[in-house]
Amino acid sequence: MPITLETPPVADLDRVVAELGQWQREGSSMQLHPGDLGWFWRHGATATAAALRTWRRDGRLVAVGLLDGDDLLRMTLAPDATDDDELAARVAADVSTVAAGVLPAGTAYLEAPATARVRTTLLEVGWQVDAPWTALRRDLADPVPDTGLRVEVVTSSRVGDWTGVVASAFGSSRPAEERWHAMAAGTPYAGARSLVGYDGDVPVAAATVWSAGPGRPGLLEPLGVHADHRGRGHGTSISVAAAAALRELGCSSALVNTPSANVAAVATYEAAGFVRSSETTDRRRDA
Repeated sequence: MPITLETPPVADLDRVVAELGQWQREGSSMQLHPGDLGWFWRHGATATAAALRTWRRDGRLVAVGLLDGDDLLRMTLAPDATDDDELAARVAADVSTVAAGVLPAGTAYLEAPATARVRTTLLEVGWQVDAPWTALRRDLADPVPDTGLRVEVVTSSRVGDWTGVVASAFGSSRPAEERWHAMAAGTPYAGARSLVGYDGDVPVAAATVWSAGPGRPGLLEPLGVHADHRGRGHGTSISVAAAAALRELGCSSALVNTPSANVAAVATYEAAGFVRSSETTDRRRDA
């Protein structure tokens, strides 16, 4: 059966989100979560659809990729297709050929599940191993303790607090509040919450958490501490609060990925009860 590559129309976004959510399972390295699409949705539904690449076999969705930036494709595959040689070869050809419209010319990167056959196929056709990422997981079977940090769920009145913390945490210009509203209007946000942590009345930490449905792993994306309030344990506290929010949403576990080189972030998540579950590396196509 032929495999087809598509950039889905906006009208298909809900279906892609739903199918991607069904792929999220305990014990599987999925690499791309509905929450990743939800976080990208801050740019709007049209931009999110334009950044997606989907592969279908006989009409069935078998792989999804999100062009996160100009040169990075973050992708995952249907659970029964991770070791599919035909699909791996097709994806490898599409991401290696500029004319396919998946990745631009020059240096480019692909992130895929550690068990995906396409990772080996890319090495076979000349791609290189790139920087490692660490995946961390916290089981949510048991109640999550309160750390003492006052944490509020973001509503319209607290959007400015959330955007201010996120901008400071990631060293960027303050994101427009309209971006948060666009994200909150997206399909994945139906199973999400944005949180702000306060020291007194001062917003010091922020996070958004994403559910893929009851009994499935949930995702933290993004999470950060205001630059003026680091070193006081707020990163650990907001991470614990994020895990608690995911448990309230019915998630089986809380997941987060961070560059392995970011030792401080890894240590923060471990202090919050997250356990390193795996390390994986991107694939790089040199110019």
